[in-house]
Amino acid sequence: MATKIRLQRFGKKGKPFFHVVVADSRSPRDGKFIERLGSYNPNTNPATIEINFEKTLDWVNKGAQPTDTCRAILSYKGVLYMKHLEGGVKKGALTTEQADAKFAAWLEAKDGKIEGKKDGLTKSKDEVKKAALAAETKKNADRGAALAIKNAPVEEVAAEEATAESTEETAEAVEAPATEENTEEQA
Repeated sequence: MATKIRLQRFGKKGKPFFHVVVADSRSPRDGKFIERLGSYNPNTNPATIEINFEKTLDWVNKGAQPTDTCRAILSYKGVLYMKHLEGGVKKGALTTEQADAKFAAWLEAKDGKIEGKKDGLTKSKDEVKKAALAAETKKNADRGAALAIKNAPVEEVAAEEATAESTEETAEAVEAPATEENTEEQA
C-alpha cells in the first residue's frame, strides 16, 4: 500500500486549517487516514506548525511520500534534514554525536530566524501604530484649529466691520476734498 503524508483541510471558507496525516494514496483528501501527525495553521504570521517529530520521522523512514506542501512543512521543521543526517550515519560518513550536534546547531539557527521574524513583525506593527497615532493627533489638532476659527467669527466679523467702516470713511474723506476742489474750480 502506497502511503502519503498530506494535508487534510478543516476550517471555514477563507480560513483554512490543516491536519498533517498519513493516508493511503488512493483515499480522498478529507477521507480516511492512517495516523494524524500534527497540524498546520497558515492564518497566523508566521504560520503555526505543530508536528510530532518522532512519528513523522518514522513514517518518512518507512517510505511515506510527502506531498509538495508537506515536504516544505517537514523541511521547515527539520524532519527531512534529520533523515538526511541519519542516512549519513548509516553510511558511516558521520557519527551519531556529530549528526546530533549538526541538527542542534541547525535548529538553533532556525529558531533564531523565526524569533527575528517575530520581532520584526512586532516592531513594524508598533511603528504602524505610532504613525497612526501621530496622524490622528495631527488630524485632531487641525480639527481643533478649524473649530476655533468657526467658533470665533463673531470677533472677526466685528473687526472686519470696523475695518470696512474705516475704509468707507477714508473713501468718503478722499471723495469729499475732491468734490470741494471741483466746486472751487467751477466757481
